[in-house]
Amino acid sequence: MHKAGFVNIIGNPNVGKSTLMNAFVGERLSIITSKAQTTRHRILGIVNGEDFQILFSDTPGIIKPAYELQASMMDFVKSAFEDADVLIYMVEIGEKDLKDEAFFEKITNAKIPVLLLINKIDTSKQEILEDQMVYWQEKVPNARVVPISALQNFNIKSVLENIIELLPESPAFYPKDQLTDKPERFFVNEAIREKILVHYKKEIPYAVEIDTEEFVEEPNIIKIRSIIMVERESQKGIIIGHKGAGLKRVGTEARRDLEKFFDKKVYLELYVKVNKDWRSNKNQLKRFGYKE
Repeated sequence: MHKAGFVNIIGNPNVGKSTLMNAFVGERLSIITSKAQTTRHRILGIVNGEDFQILFSDTPGIIKPAYELQASMMDFVKSAFEDADVLIYMVEIGEKDLKDEAFFEKITNAKIPVLLLINKIDTSKQEILEDQMVYWQEKVPNARVVPISALQNFNIKSVLENIIELLPESPAFYPKDQLTDKPERFFVNEAIREKILVHYKKEIPYAVEIDTEEFVEEPNIIKIRSIIMVERESQKGIIIGHKGAGLKRVGTEARRDLEKFFDKKVYLELYVKVNKDWRSNKNQLKRFGYKE
Protein backbone atom coordinates (compact mmCIF):
# COMPACT_ATOMS: atom_id res chain seq x y z
CA MET A 1 0.00 0.00 0.00
CA HIS A 2 1.31 3.46 -0.96
CA LYS A 3 0.04 6.70 0.61
CA ALA A 4 0.34 10.22 -0.76
CA GLY A 5 -1.29 13.57 -0.12
CA PHE A 6 -1.11 17.31 0.38
CA VAL A 7 -0.36 18.63 3.87
CA ASN A 8 -0.85 22.38 4.05
CA ILE A 9 0.60 24.51 6.85
CA ILE A 10 -1.27 27.67 7.89
CA GLY A 11 -1.09 30.08 10.83
CA ASN A 12 -0.29 33.64 11.89
CA PRO A 13 2.94 35.33 10.73
CA ASN A 14 6.16 34.26 12.47
CA VAL A 15 4.82 31.15 14.25
CA GLY A 16 7.48 28.96 12.58
CA LYS A 17 5.70 27.53 9.51
CA SER A 18 8.77 27.83 7.27
CA THR A 19 11.06 26.37 9.95
CA LEU A 20 8.68 23.43 10.27
CA MET A 21 8.56 22.69 6.55
CA ASN A 22 12.34 22.98 6.24
CA ALA A 23 12.67 20.57 9.19
CA PHE A 24 10.44 18.04 7.41
CA VAL A 25 12.13 18.39 4.02
CA GLY A 26 15.69 18.67 5.32
CA GLU A 27 16.43 21.60 2.99
CA ARG A 28 16.02 25.37 3.29
CA LEU A 29 13.23 25.81 0.77
CA SER A 30 11.50 28.63 2.67
CA ILE A 31 13.01 31.88 3.88
CA ILE A 32 13.30 32.15 7.66
CA THR A 33 13.79 35.59 9.25
CA SER A 34 12.43 37.36 12.32
CA LYS A 35 10.34 39.70 10.15
CA ALA A 36 6.63 39.10 9.52
CA GLN A 37 5.32 38.27 6.02
CA THR A 38 8.58 36.64 4.98
CA THR A 39 6.82 33.95 2.94
CA ARG A 40 4.88 35.40 -0.01
CA HIS A 41 4.06 32.31 -2.10
CA ARG A 42 2.85 28.79 -1.47
CA ILE A 43 6.03 26.72 -1.51
CA LEU A 44 5.83 22.96 -1.98
CA GLY A 45 8.32 20.72 -0.20
CA ILE A 46 8.22 16.99 -0.99
CA VAL A 47 9.08 14.28 1.54
CA ASN A 48 9.42 10.76 0.14
CA GLY A 49 9.51 7.35 1.77
CA GLU A 50 9.32 3.88 0.32
CA ASP A 51 5.56 3.69 0.80
CA PHE A 52 4.56 7.36 1.08
CA GLN A 53 4.93 10.82 -0.46
CA ILE A 54 4.00 13.93 1.53
CA LEU A 55 3.54 17.22 -0.32
CA PHE A 56 4.03 19.92 2.30
CA SER A 57 2.84 23.41 1.45
CA ASP A 58 4.22 26.41 3.34
CA THR A 59 1.89 29.43 3.09
CA PRO A 60 2.12 33.15 3.97
CA GLY A 61 1.14 34.13 7.51
CA ILE A 62 -2.53 35.08 7.88
CA ILE A 63 -3.05 38.86 7.91
CA LYS A 64 -5.74 41.39 7.03
CA PRO A 65 -4.57 42.61 3.59
CA ALA A 66 -3.63 46.29 3.25
CA TYR A 67 -2.72 46.30 -0.46
CA GLU A 68 -2.99 44.12 -3.57
CA LEU A 69 0.15 42.03 -2.92
CA GLN A 70 -1.11 41.04 0.54
CA ALA A 71 -4.53 40.17 -0.92
CA SER A 72 -2.76 37.86 -3.39
CA MET A 73 -0.77 36.31 -0.52
CA MET A 74 -4.04 35.57 1.30
CA ASP A 75 -5.39 33.92 -1.88
CA PHE A 76 -2.53 31.39 -1.51
CA VAL A 77 -3.72 30.68 2.05
CA LYS A 78 -7.35 30.25 0.88
CA SER A 79 -6.21 27.78 -1.76
CA ALA A 80 -4.47 25.77 0.98
CA PHE A 81 -7.93 24.78 2.28
CA GLU A 82 -9.08 23.60 -1.12
CA ASP A 83 -6.55 20.86 -1.91
CA ALA A 84 -5.40 19.68 1.54
CA ASP A 85 -5.66 16.04 2.63
CA VAL A 86 -4.35 17.03 6.06
CA LEU A 87 -4.31 20.57 7.48
CA ILE A 88 -1.62 21.75 9.91
CA TYR A 89 -2.73 24.77 11.92
CA MET A 90 0.34 26.14 13.66
CA VAL A 91 0.35 28.42 16.70
CA GLU A 92 3.13 29.49 19.02
CA ILE A 93 3.11 29.11 22.78
CA GLY A 94 1.07 31.90 24.39
CA GLU A 95 -0.93 32.68 21.24
CA LYS A 96 -4.71 32.91 21.56
CA ASP A 97 -6.17 34.22 18.31
CA LEU A 98 -6.00 33.88 14.55
CA LYS A 99 -5.87 37.26 12.84
CA ASP A 100 -8.82 36.40 10.57
CA GLU A 101 -11.98 34.93 12.12
CA ALA A 102 -13.24 33.54 8.79
CA PHE A 103 -10.10 31.42 8.44
CA PHE A 104 -10.55 30.18 12.00
CA GLU A 105 -14.09 29.04 11.24
CA LYS A 106 -12.78 27.14 8.21
CA ILE A 107 -10.31 25.31 10.46
CA THR A 108 -12.89 24.36 13.11
CA ASN A 109 -15.34 23.20 10.40
CA ALA A 110 -12.76 21.39 8.26
CA LYS A 111 -13.90 18.01 6.90
CA ILE A 112 -10.28 16.80 6.71
CA PRO A 113 -7.93 15.82 9.57
CA VAL A 114 -6.43 18.81 11.41
CA LEU A 115 -3.17 18.75 13.36
CA LEU A 116 -2.82 21.74 15.68
CA LEU A 117 0.87 22.20 16.46
CA ILE A 118 1.89 24.39 19.41
CA ASN A 119 5.36 25.58 18.43
CA LYS A 120 8.28 27.12 20.37
CA ILE A 121 7.58 25.08 23.51
CA ASP A 122 11.34 25.22 24.26
CA THR A 123 10.77 28.88 25.27
CA SER A 124 8.03 28.05 27.81
CA LYS A 125 7.38 26.44 31.20
CA GLN A 126 5.56 23.13 31.59
CA GLU A 127 2.48 24.56 33.35
CA ILE A 128 1.97 27.16 30.58
CA LEU A 129 2.20 24.40 27.98
CA GLU A 130 -0.37 22.28 29.84
CA ASP A 131 -2.77 25.27 29.96
CA GLN A 132 -2.24 25.85 26.23
CA MET A 133 -2.91 22.20 25.38
CA VAL A 134 -6.27 22.38 27.19
CA TYR A 135 -7.11 25.81 25.69
CA TRP A 136 -6.48 24.77 22.06
CA GLN A 137 -8.21 21.40 22.41
CA GLU A 138 -11.34 23.23 23.57
CA LYS A 139 -10.98 25.93 20.89
CA VAL A 140 -10.41 23.47 18.02
CA PRO A 141 -12.10 20.22 19.14
CA ASN A 142 -11.71 18.62 15.70
CA ALA A 143 -7.89 18.84 15.89
CA ARG A 144 -5.18 16.57 17.23
CA VAL A 145 -3.06 18.90 19.41
CA VAL A 146 0.71 18.27 19.46
CA PRO A 147 3.42 20.35 21.22
CA ILE A 148 6.59 20.85 19.14
CA SER A 149 9.75 22.87 18.70
CA ALA A 150 10.46 23.15 14.97
CA LEU A 151 13.78 24.88 15.66
CA GLN A 152 14.98 22.17 18.07
CA ASN A 153 13.44 19.34 16.02
CA PHE A 154 11.39 18.25 19.04
CA ASN A 155 8.41 15.96 18.25
CA ILE A 156 8.89 16.44 14.48
CA LYS A 157 9.30 12.68 13.90
CA SER A 158 6.09 12.04 15.87
CA VAL A 159 4.18 14.62 13.76
CA LEU A 160 5.51 12.97 10.59
CA GLU A 161 4.24 9.57 11.79
CA ASN A 162 0.84 11.15 12.54
CA ILE A 163 0.69 12.61 9.04
CA ILE A 164 1.59 9.31 7.33
CA GLU A 165 -1.16 7.60 9.33
CA LEU A 166 -3.71 10.22 8.14
CA LEU A 167 -2.73 10.23 4.45
CA PRO A 168 -5.05 8.65 1.88
CA GLU A 169 -4.01 5.68 -0.25
CA SER A 170 -2.58 7.06 -3.49
CA PRO A 171 0.32 6.67 -5.91
CA ALA A 172 3.06 9.35 -5.79
CA PHE A 173 2.22 12.68 -7.46
CA TYR A 174 5.84 13.58 -8.28
CA PRO A 175 9.02 11.61 -9.06
CA LYS A 176 10.49 10.22 -5.84
CA ASP A 177 13.76 12.16 -6.20
CA GLN A 178 12.01 15.55 -6.53
CA LEU A 179 12.28 18.02 -3.65
CA THR A 180 9.93 20.83 -4.70
CA ASP A 181 7.67 22.05 -7.52
CA LYS A 182 9.47 25.39 -7.79
CA PRO A 183 12.04 26.14 -10.54
CA GLU A 184 15.67 27.11 -9.82
CA ARG A 185 15.00 30.79 -10.49
CA PHE A 186 12.45 30.87 -7.66
CA PHE A 187 15.14 29.88 -5.14
CA VAL A 188 17.56 32.43 -6.57
CA ASN A 189 14.90 35.13 -6.04
CA GLU A 190 14.19 33.94 -2.50
CA ALA A 191 17.91 33.81 -1.54
CA ILE A 192 18.36 37.43 -2.63
CA ARG A 193 15.11 38.56 -0.98
CA GLU A 194 16.13 36.89 2.28
CA LYS A 195 19.32 38.98 2.44
CA ILE A 196 17.30 42.15 1.87
CA LEU A 197 14.91 41.14 4.69
CA VAL A 198 17.90 40.61 6.98
CA HIS A 199 19.86 43.78 6.20
CA TYR A 200 17.25 46.48 5.48
CA LYS A 201 14.63 48.04 7.76
CA LYS A 202 11.20 49.65 7.65
CA GLU A 203 9.37 49.38 4.33
CA ILE A 204 12.35 48.45 2.14
CA PRO A 205 12.06 44.59 2.32
CA TYR A 206 8.32 44.77 1.65
CA ALA A 207 8.74 47.06 -1.38
CA VAL A 208 11.20 44.66 -3.04
CA GLU A 209 10.63 41.93 -5.63
CA ILE A 210 13.31 39.93 -7.43
CA ASP A 211 13.26 39.01 -11.11
CA THR A 212 15.95 36.57 -12.28
CA GLU A 213 16.42 37.34 -15.96
CA GLU A 214 19.17 34.84 -16.67
CA PHE A 215 20.04 31.42 -15.24
CA VAL A 216 22.65 29.59 -17.30
CA GLU A 217 24.09 26.33 -15.98
CA GLU A 218 27.49 25.39 -17.37
CA PRO A 219 29.56 22.32 -16.39
CA ASN A 220 31.52 24.12 -13.64
CA ILE A 221 29.48 27.23 -12.85
CA ILE A 222 25.97 28.71 -12.80
CA LYS A 223 25.74 32.24 -14.23
CA ILE A 224 22.85 34.28 -12.86
CA ARG A 225 21.63 37.82 -13.55
CA SER A 226 18.90 39.14 -11.27
CA ILE A 227 17.05 42.45 -10.96
CA ILE A 228 16.02 43.84 -7.57
CA MET A 229 12.76 45.76 -8.17
CA VAL A 230 11.86 48.64 -5.84
CA GLU A 231 8.90 51.02 -5.90
CA ARG A 232 10.71 54.38 -5.62
CA GLU A 233 13.99 56.01 -6.61
CA SER A 234 14.87 56.70 -2.94
CA GLN A 235 14.61 52.96 -2.19
CA LYS A 236 16.99 52.21 -5.04
CA GLY A 237 19.66 54.39 -3.40
CA ILE A 238 19.15 52.69 -0.02
CA ILE A 239 19.51 49.20 -1.52
CA ILE A 240 22.69 50.13 -3.41
CA GLY A 241 24.20 51.88 -0.38
CA HIS A 242 27.29 54.06 -0.11
CA LYS A 243 29.60 53.30 -3.05
CA GLY A 244 27.57 50.16 -3.77
CA ALA A 245 28.41 48.52 -0.41
CA GLY A 246 24.82 47.47 0.37
CA LEU A 247 24.26 45.77 -2.97
CA LYS A 248 27.65 44.09 -2.79
CA ARG A 249 26.85 42.60 0.65
CA VAL A 250 23.49 41.24 -0.57
CA GLY A 251 25.16 39.72 -3.64
CA THR A 252 28.03 38.14 -1.74
CA GLU A 253 25.82 36.54 0.94
CA ALA A 254 23.17 35.36 -1.55
CA ARG A 255 25.86 33.83 -3.78
CA ARG A 256 27.30 31.86 -0.83
CA ASP A 257 23.85 30.47 0.02
CA LEU A 258 23.15 29.59 -3.62
CA GLU A 259 26.48 27.77 -3.95
CA LYS A 260 25.46 25.62 -0.96
CA PHE A 261 21.96 25.09 -2.33
CA PHE A 262 23.05 24.11 -5.87
CA ASP A 263 26.35 22.55 -4.73
CA LYS A 264 28.14 24.41 -7.52
CA LYS A 265 30.11 27.61 -8.09
CA VAL A 266 27.82 30.58 -8.78
CA TYR A 267 28.45 33.89 -10.55
CA LEU A 268 25.74 36.36 -9.52
CA GLU A 269 25.15 39.77 -11.12
CA LEU A 270 22.69 42.10 -9.37
CA TYR A 271 21.03 45.28 -10.63
CA VAL A 272 18.42 47.56 -9.01
CA LYS A 273 15.49 49.00 -10.98
CA VAL A 274 12.47 51.12 -10.06
CA ASN A 275 9.11 49.47 -10.85
CA LYS A 276 6.65 52.05 -9.58
CA ASP A 277 3.96 50.78 -7.15
CA TRP A 278 4.30 47.16 -8.32
CA ARG A 279 2.67 45.88 -5.10
CA SER A 280 -0.64 47.48 -6.12
CA ASN A 281 -0.47 46.65 -9.83
CA LYS A 282 -2.40 43.49 -10.76
CA ASN A 283 -0.51 43.01 -14.03
CA GLN A 284 2.86 43.26 -12.28
CA LEU A 285 1.70 40.85 -9.56
CA LYS A 286 0.65 38.37 -12.22
CA ARG A 287 4.07 38.67 -13.85
CA PHE A 288 5.72 37.88 -10.50
CA GLY A 289 3.52 34.82 -9.97
CA TYR A 290 1.08 36.17 -7.37
CA LYS A 291 -2.09 36.19 -9.45
CA GLU A 292 -3.65 33.35 -11.42
